[in-house]
Amino acid sequence: MTYVVTENCIRCKFMDCVEVCPVDCFYAGENFLVINPDECIDCGVCEPECPAEAIFPDSDDRATAWAEINTKYAAQWPNITRKGTPPADAEDWKDRPDKTALLSPNPHEG
Repeated sequence: MTYVVTENCIRCKFMDCVEVCPVDCFYAGENFLVINPDECIDCGVCEPECPAEAIFPDSDDRATAWAEINTKYAAQWPNITRKGTPPADAEDWKDRPDKTALLSPNPHEG
């Protein structure tokens, strides 16, 4: 089992989860984070740290559609080991539904 970042993270990207991950399994896109399922040790410390409530175990139905996305982008995006600065409008996007179309395939720069 692994944890999965879901739609709620899009355009929020708070990164509190990155700070607590003991194995540095987060990867950063332009406006989204993913978890590498091959590196996640299923400790669960990231889930309660996410202000957007975007992280779920892969056994949760809300994670099913996002597991493949996490796997795909973890292989393409850079690893992130420290919390960065979230987008200035992250709070505005935090609870908005239907953000999937806004997911950028571009890697995080910086």
